[in-house]
Amino acid sequence: MKQRYAVIGGGWAGCAAAMELTRAGHAVTVFEAARTLGGRARRVEKDNAVLDNGQHILLGAYTETLRLIKLAGQDPRELILTLPLQMRYPPGAGGMDFIAPRLPAPLHLAWALLRAKGLQRADKLSLMRFSTAMRWMGWQLYNDCTVSELLQRFDQTDTLCRLMWHPLCLAALNTPPGRASARVFINVLRDSLGARRRSASDMLIPKADLSAVLPDAAARYVERHGGTVKLGAKVDAIQALPDGRWQLDEAASFDGVIVATSSVQAAALLQGVHDARLDTVISQMQAFTPEAISTCYLQYDAGVRLDLPFYALADAPDSQHWGQFVFDRGQLDSSQAGLLAVVISASGDAAEQGHAPLAQAIAAQLAQVLQRPALAQPLWSQLITEKRATFACTPDLARPGNASGLPGLVLAGDYTANDDRTQDYPATIEAAVRSGVAAALAVRAGSQTGRTPK
Repeated sequence: MKQRYAVIGGGWAGCAAAMELTRAGHAVTVFEAARTLGGRARRVEKDNAVLDNGQHILLGAYTETLRLIKLAGQDPRELILTLPLQMRYPPGAGGMDFIAPRLPAPLHLAWALLRAKGLQRADKLSLMRFSTAMRWMGWQLYNDCTVSELLQRFDQTDTLCRLMWHPLCLAALNTPPGRASARVFINVLRDSLGARRRSASDMLIPKADLSAVLPDAAARYVERHGGTVKLGAKVDAIQALPDGRWQLDEAASFDGVIVATSSVQAAALLQGVHDARLDTVISQMQAFTPEAISTCYLQYDAGVRLDLPFYALADAPDSQHWGQFVFDRGQLDSSQAGLLAVVISASGDAAEQGHAPLAQAIAAQLAQVLQRPALAQPLWSQLITEKRATFACTPDLARPGNASGLPGLVLAGDYTANDDRTQDYPATIEAAVRSGVAAALAVRAGSQTGRTPK
């Protein structure tokens, strides 16, 4: 039977939930407070330049994200640059050069390790032991600890930790290794480095702006099938009705509601329901510690181009080297020639430097490590910091699932946990999409079983 559902929030989780409900033949209304879809991974316009609120790397293991991009009528090959797994530092910068060939898994990793530059024999043997141990353990860690403790337990060398594990942990979990969950980190490694498909380890860099990759297309998909997407439509209250339906503000009633906002906004909405069954979920959401991500855009002359689409950078805050990755946007979109994007994960300390000093420090870092003095003087710079980009993904963190505890009221977002905790992901685009898909299934089941007979 066709049901009417409301999705509060037009980020990646909300868009995924709306698409799945629409695909199942239901009537969906999406309420998004902002004027742009995408949530914390969206398009922004700054001084006539179309940027993203943060530069992202996706993985070939993001199967649900890629599935929905195709379902929305998009061709991932046109929107995303696919590169083999790599960790490549600028030549002469004291880093490493690790790139996997397009061989079947796990041969691609073995060959990449054999040919890697910047790693000594002890480093390579250390990485081989770690990979072998993880495969023997089935890529599962039942007793959680920090990533630093995990790496120490498996005798990972200082060089390998600095050049491989530290930047991968920051990029994947947006939490420093000394505080990051080893279990969740291993989950990401399992689905990428440990996958049977080589393509799962591919690195996918969006060429189009983030809103165009999926959220905008998801809205078209919903509307094409009779649904509604409302922008600039903030929902202030949710109310349970006597017949088991739900009402949003003064809007019409719905058979079920998916709250797909940030955890902070979701907690505020749930508090307004005034039901003790929500107390545990609200407490879990209020206990999250936010982590920031900063992206510094530096515009140079259109002729400025890196040798690769992106490089890893060795961050050294004591030396004012804050950048961790630099992307050549001109190699992704010809209209952005000369534009470099530098990412700083877990950027709380960096952001405290102030916008202008931080942008200046990043430009100086690029000039030094790339050995191109002219990069110290960009034509303009733009620093975008998402103060609540993710939650701190710490060991044994209590995260709510999709179920709120009330029939027909479901949660979706990158902060939710999987029913099987060994499958939990950090706060990534794929985590948001998976949560949205799961929420669509949960709200359909809850609204059907929780209805009060007339």
